[in-house]
Amino acid sequence: MTQLAITIDQRPGFSLVGLDGELDHQTRPDLLRVFDRLLDSPAPRIVIDTRELVFCDSHGLWALISGQRRAEQRGGAVRLIGVHGPLARLLITTQLVDLFPPYASLTQAGSWPAEA
Repeated sequence: MTQLAITIDQRPGFSLVGLDGELDHQTRPDLLRVFDRLLDSPAPRIVIDTRELVFCDSHGLWALISGQRRAEQRGGAVRLIGVHGPLARLLITTQLVDLFPPYASLTQAGSWPAEA
């Protein structure tokens, strides 16, 4: 049985979501429920920390893409930090690095342009 621990920390201007474990077919619904909760506000800004993510398959990638698209529809975004291993390979193989550009730090990922 795969496991995924998800933490949510509200920061000034964004939500920080930590993923620890495996993001796959079995755990994808857990992340989708988090997105349902966090994407309820206008212009949702979410940073997902994937440093502790040990596995991600196409189902997990689909969940991230779905969250990104839904955030964009509401004027927000999903950003990733700590991308490595299987998730990094998936993003490169599927040519989705432009959708999820690498952010070097939480400070960099958590800074958005000032709203007009």
